[in-house]
Amino acid sequence: MPQTIVQVQNLNLSYKSVKAVQNVSFSVTPGEILAVIGQNGSGKTSTVECIEGLRKPDSGSIEVFGKDPWLHRQEVYKEMGVQLQEAEYPPKIKVEEQCRLFASFYDRPANWELLLKQLGLEEKRKRPVHKLSGGEKQRLSILLSLMGRPKLLVLDELTTGLDPEVRQNMWAGFGNIKENGVAIIMVSHYLDEVETLADKILYLEKGKQKFLGTKQGFREYVKSQVPQEEWEENLPLERLYLMIAPKTTGLTMEGIM
Repeated sequence: MPQTIVQVQNLNLSYKSVKAVQNVSFSVTPGEILAVIGQNGSGKTSTVECIEGLRKPDSGSIEVFGKDPWLHRQEVYKEMGVQLQEAEYPPKIKVEEQCRLFASFYDRPANWELLLKQLGLEEKRKRPVHKLSGGEKQRLSILLSLMGRPKLLVLDELTTGLDPEVRQNMWAGFGNIKENGVAIIMVSHYLDEVETLADKILYLEKGKQKFLGTKQGFREYVKSQVPQEEWEENLPLERLYLMIAPKTTGLTMEGIM
């Protein structure tokens, strides 16, 4: 039985009267990628922030490397890398300065100069971070998340703002990282990304856990939720997701004419 890196049991979190997360449970083992999917407001970010030790659950338990991340965040962060979709950097700091700063946080940091090359940022090393494009900032955020040679990676919208070639290279890179035993939790709205990378899927809807299991298991779950006449075999994951996701109001010309 593989060692469990993340264990979440009956997680509950509310913001005043809003129940953001309700009785969510899952685990992640070394070399496993768990994708957390669902609409905006479904509880994805709140769940991940509890794992990162940024929020204290109302009830339930979370263990990361056998420790409560809320009480032992500093210890947990020695072996966890976090990539954020939105990150704030010191004013006017340059890319290489930011890399050196992060490297100083660890006893055995990754080779950030090699990572700059692999992520296509070597020519940007002298550029102030605030002058990078959105996609370049995203790649820098990924680089920094790898600096501590983590055993657990938490990724929030991994390839937002990246062009198709870079996305494909990123997927291959994280596939290699997984093969080296790193556990990965990824929040994503890109279902092609989930289909390529994920071993397991956690599907949340309005804070509630609707599904946890393999991609094949998700396919069977969707089949059980839709009328038989609407079912089609071999649909891509995005089409499956759209069959069960709560419908939103589309944009109409009446509102702008």
